[in-house]
Amino acid sequence: MSDVLTITDSKTGKQFDIPKDIVMPDHLNIIDSRTGREFPVPITDETIKAMDLRQIKVKADDFGMMTYDPAFMNTASCKSKITFIDGDKGILQYRGFPIEQLAEHCSYLEVAYLVLYGELPNKKQLDEWTKNITLHTMLHENIKKFMEGFHPDAHPMGM
Repeated sequence: MSDVLTITDSKTGKQFDIPKDIVMPDHLNIIDSRTGREFPVPITDETIKAMDLRQIKVKADDFGMMTYDPAFMNTASCKSKITFIDGDKGILQYRGFPIEQLAEHCSYLEVAYLVLYGELPNKKQLDEWTKNITLHTMLHENIKKFMEGFHPDAHPMGM
C-alpha cells in the first residue's frame, strides 16, 4: 500500500491524495480488490452514507459503487427525533416513550400531540387540542365516497 489515500469529491469527481498519517476520526477504509485503491469513508452515528461509496470506481468515467439491500434489511431511511424502531429487539418509541407505555396510559390524541409537539400535553393543552381537533373533523362527502371505493379489507399501503 502507498503512503497516501486518494479521496474523491462525490460532487465534483475531483480526486485528492492525502497522507495516510493524517488522522481521520471515525472513518472506514475500504480497499477495492479490483484496483488495490483505498477509500476512506466517514462514519457518523455508526453509519456510512451510500453516496460516499460512489467514489469507488475502476475507471474515472464509471458511475461508481452502489449499494443493494433487498427488503431494506440494513438500510436507515432517515434520522428521526420522533420515532425510534429496532424491529429485531421489538422496540418502537415515539419521542423516547416506549409504545407500550403510550398505548396503556395515553389516548390517541395525547400521542398525536406528543408526536407533533415533542411533549405530552398537560390538562389545559389537551383540552384545547381536543377542542381544535373535534372542530376540524368534518370530511367532504367526496372523500367518504372515495374511501368507500376501496375493498373493506384492503391493505392501508394500497390506499
